[in-house]
Amino acid sequence: MTTIHQIPASNRVMNLAHFVTRNARRFPDRIALRWRDRSWTWAQFDARVSAMAGALIALGVGPGEGVLVHSRNSNALLESMLATFRIGAVWVPTNFRLLPADVVRMVDVAKPKVFLCQDDFPRHAEAVREASSAITTVWLEGDAVPDASAGLMMLEDLMRNGIGEPIMNAPVERDSPCWLFFTSGTTGLPKAAVLTHGQMGFVITNHLCDLMPGLTENDGSLVLAPLSHGAGVHQLGVIARGGQTVLIPGDGLDPDEAFSLIARHGLTNLFTVPTIVNALVGHEAVDRHDHTGLRYVVYAGAPMYREDQKRALRKLGSVLVQYYGLGEVTGNITVLPPRDHEAEGEAQRVGSCGYERTGMQVSVQDEDGCELGPGQSGEICVIGPAVFAGYFDNPQANAKAFRNGWFRTGDIGYRDEQGYLYLTGRASDMYISGGSNIHPREIEEKILMHPAIEEVAVVGVPDLKWGEVGVAVCVVRPGLAIDEAELLAWLSEWVARYKLPKRIHFLDALPRSGYGKVPRNMVRELLRERGLLPRDS
Repeated sequence: MTTIHQIPASNRVMNLAHFVTRNARRFPDRIALRWRDRSWTWAQFDARVSAMAGALIALGVGPGEGVLVHSRNSNALLESMLATFRIGAVWVPTNFRLLPADVVRMVDVAKPKVFLCQDDFPRHAEAVREASSAITTVWLEGDAVPDASAGLMMLEDLMRNGIGEPIMNAPVERDSPCWLFFTSGTTGLPKAAVLTHGQMGFVITNHLCDLMPGLTENDGSLVLAPLSHGAGVHQLGVIARGGQTVLIPGDGLDPDEAFSLIARHGLTNLFTVPTIVNALVGHEAVDRHDHTGLRYVVYAGAPMYREDQKRALRKLGSVLVQYYGLGEVTGNITVLPPRDHEAEGEAQRVGSCGYERTGMQVSVQDEDGCELGPGQSGEICVIGPAVFAGYFDNPQANAKAFRNGWFRTGDIGYRDEQGYLYLTGRASDMYISGGSNIHPREIEEKILMHPAIEEVAVVGVPDLKWGEVGVAVCVVRPGLAIDEAELLAWLSEWVARYKLPKRIHFLDALPRSGYGKVPRNMVRELLRERGLLPRDS
């Protein structure tokens, strides 16, 4: 029998910053990035990434050390990502909406070497300096003028002498950390998912394969969401192809400005969430600007209800792409491509978040880790190269997150016969009423079918008779009206009696975390503060 000689495999992989190096060689004069009234070619962008890399080295940052960054979207934020990758360090971005105390908690977890803080956030810089004198704080240029008495350096000043001096991309291995991706939990200490160069190389390839096939250097992307999270992953796919990145000038969404940029620069894709898609297609600007070049409007973070999908399809064409995934799997679990959004009749899969991404395997499991069949509800678990390396310095969380090699998402759902996945809620969101398991998302989806309801959150609260009952909090669409009795009567036609909420309250807005999500613990707290919980609670 002939045997094949086994050559020891190397774990060496491409440094993600090589995308910028390659683009500067192939497309030196093409535009890499636009922000406000400025633009940078790939040659200029590569030079600035090298200059920032050199500045980080001068500040004492070495391979494997953390660079904490607190900034709104800007050229400097994107440059900080690639510069950190280039020297083999670890990018630790915050959500700029977080409070100073939240950023300090991230410092406690990540223990970064340097803190790059946009000068719009002096309170955050002060809080970090008070928390740790070992961290060097440097200003990133923003819209504010920092207090000179603060005595902090401007990163732009440190970079100035390094423009034109190339910094080589540091050698990295498959499991070399490149990004601490903080989860959006709202209780206890935050958890930092470790993303690596090898893992991210797969994720970028998969995004280009499953979400945006055929992307080239002629494509361009509009950035609507913070680069610190999913939008940053999306942009790495665009950068990998040498495409153009265009940042929205301000913080808030201006649909007229968004469509104007799409038309002016011939942009072909964007990443966002369903609420933003609804805001874009519901604005009159959608009919005034040319957006026929759009090929992919990628959304994630929540399912998009069918009526909203239909409206978006009418306004934008067959461009919708949904994906499902957590930060720990870098958004890389399922995909629902344009053809499935267009499907009607029996081919239509309302509420599905799609099928498995290429190279990934999904399993719906019971509490013992046994795989369940089609239509059976259980915890969604996943394996594949997109799964993160684990939580940084948190063995307890890692022990809970993995079982038999599967990453446990904590999401509850089921598959149909063809493998399309449907989410019904988080395991932690489920409540038990009269011995029956109830998933709030199922009730929310039904309530949102009512034309008067714009947003809803359902929470389980204690009840002396039933153990727990549901309470719904709704936001009514402008110009419409509905009361509790009317909505409950309508809902009873769609939901089994035992699943009906005990009470429905109407508020002007739902509470949101710094990540723009609606955590159920914040909804409960708001109800408690306003005295709206049932007496038994």
